[in-house]
Amino acid sequence: MSDETETGTGTPAGPQPEPLRFFGTTWVEHDGGYTGRRIGVAAGSLAAAVAACFVLRFAYQGLAIANVGKPVTVLVVVMFAVCSALAFRHTWDAFGKRPDPDRQASLRGLLAIGFIGSLLAYFVRSLTEAPGEKLHREEYETARQSYERRTKRRTGNPSRKRARRS
Repeated sequence: MSDETETGTGTPAGPQPEPLRFFGTTWVEHDGGYTGRRIGVAAGSLAAAVAACFVLRFAYQGLAIANVGKPVTVLVVVMFAVCSALAFRHTWDAFGKRPDPDRQASLRGLLAIGFIGSLLAYFVRSLTEAPGEKLHREEYETARQSYERRTKRRTGNPSRKRARRS
């Protein structure tokens, strides 16, 4: 193969796809067990969300046993519900566009509390594609098109062209 399509290491020249968590670069061609990985990620994230709900149920029962009072119990339930909803929305939006690192850092606590929402967003997205695949595919295609435009070569020097004879 020519240097135009490959480097000396056997990898194609130009931009390389960014690997996704649990999928590597199988999302590009949907090969290498992509479907099985999607099924596994969907099942795993749903199982983790269900397990997390059981943990929260035990915490709720602990509050009931401690007899902390109705207002505290309601506040805890509302806090987890709101944080889960916000975490779902934030995670879902992050699949479509790159999140701002500063905002991500400021929301770290909220996302930790609402981890069930993040797990559910991961589950729902993995039913249709690898989570983040659409964003990565758009970025990869744009980078490939840009690379191909930059590397197109002209056939000769235009100043040395001769006039064609009929």
